[in-house]
Amino acid sequence: MEKWYLMTVVVLIGLTVRWTVSLNSYSGAGKPPMFGDYEAQRHWQEITFNLPIKQWYFNSSDNNLQYWGLDYPPLTAYHSLLCAHVAKFINPDWIALHTSRGYESQAHKLFMRTTVLIADLLIYIPAVVLYCCCLKEISTKKKIANALCILLYPGLILIDYGHFQYNSVSLGFALWGVLGVSYDWDLLGSLAFCLALNYKQMELYHSLPFFCFLLGKCFKKGLKGKGFALLLKLACTVVASFILCWLPFFTDKEQTLQVLRRLFPVDRGLFEDKVANVWCSFSVFLKIKDILPRDIQIIISFCFTFLSLLPACVKLILQPSPKGFKFTLVGCALSFFLFSFQVHEKSILLVSLPVCLVLNEIPFMSTWFLLVSTFSMLPLLLKDGLLLPLLVTVMAFFIACATCFSIFEKICEEELQLKSFSISVRKYLPSFTFLPRIIQYLFFLSVITMAFLTLMTVTLDPPQKLPDLFSVLVCFVSCLNFLFFLVYFNIIIMWDSKTERNQKKVN
Repeated sequence: MEKWYLMTVVVLIGLTVRWTVSLNSYSGAGKPPMFGDYEAQRHWQEITFNLPIKQWYFNSSDNNLQYWGLDYPPLTAYHSLLCAHVAKFINPDWIALHTSRGYESQAHKLFMRTTVLIADLLIYIPAVVLYCCCLKEISTKKKIANALCILLYPGLILIDYGHFQYNSVSLGFALWGVLGVSYDWDLLGSLAFCLALNYKQMELYHSLPFFCFLLGKCFKKGLKGKGFALLLKLACTVVASFILCWLPFFTDKEQTLQVLRRLFPVDRGLFEDKVANVWCSFSVFLKIKDILPRDIQIIISFCFTFLSLLPACVKLILQPSPKGFKFTLVGCALSFFLFSFQVHEKSILLVSLPVCLVLNEIPFMSTWFLLVSTFSMLPLLLKDGLLLPLLVTVMAFFIACATCFSIFEKICEEELQLKSFSISVRKYLPSFTFLPRIIQYLFFLSVITMAFLTLMTVTLDPPQKLPDLFSVLVCFVSCLNFLFFLVYFNIIIMWDSKTERNQKKVN
């Protein structure tokens, strides 16, 4: 009883922080003609409510695709339609065709913010609470602490409640999927992940670990018996869920192709704005987007992405385990973010979710990563006028993690899950005992650099000849951090051994 009382308090704290952030400005407020993501979400409600479903993804006099044209999968469109029906009931002017463009009022802001909060309450927050309650081999106090830290993660709060998006919907469905397949509710987990993928196509970042983990389960059960039956059930579940979501768009071949063109707009280029991935950071020295043809860029980004995630995926197929699955989710999502084609700065949230899931296993490194992920979006957050919410939420998150997990008290090979790797290295280099100390120094260097760059960005004007200097430095520093984390998480994946797990059970 006490556990559920404390968990309720944690949820209320998370909701309070969210609603407080939502009282601030949002993307594109008072900035015509395009405004921002807030207007994009409102415009999609306008389009889905006033136009027949066959016109949602097509350019027309009533649906100018250059003005925030719908570019997410059908489930996002259905969600927009549902919100539009509620908006119509409250105030039809909010979604009036053409005349509602750029609509801004306090009442409408309250409505839009409430839709995000309700989506969070229905999908994301219950998944977080259940995930933390299902964690094994840790105390009730640690479960509650884990839920608090996940719900206080500033990146998701600032983007959904400050900038304004519905990332908690797709991430919530993905988390339900993780819960399902981790506890052998494979069909329900597959269904939940299909819903995530049909809400936002960026959930492809998580698709390979789901596929490999479930395929590994089938192989483990034996493809001549129970494994083959499970494979058939999974295939039927995936196909059926996609058919249900896409049914209105399967009536015509051109409809289907147009939706796919909108979901994967390769014409937008290798990356957008200042994103902390390899291609954007490397373009400081060599303008890849200008030098190489578009098809070559796609091929190169595909090769780098595929090769960087291949070892972890192969291991997950051969040795499927819930722990390996979670760490492979981190590694694959980070590979997609760093190397794939057409990456947004907000896509780092797709890496942050699985990192939140391993917060109780490697609290020091997870806290560090989640701080860097929030910092990497600094230019976007400052553009939206979210400096104060950024500082407050980051401090609250850091204090919660430092207090709940005592992240600075024990920084050793076991806590960092690098013991197997270090033992392997010491076979050739007996003096290799300094890795935890180096990681601790790197953490302090990283935090000092992020604080210094934030201070510079806020207080100084960049040189006239280099107007994007601070934004580029933020992206470059964040990218270096992410490359380090990519190596770190892959070391954990590849050196995770049965011997280590058995030793923990003995202890």
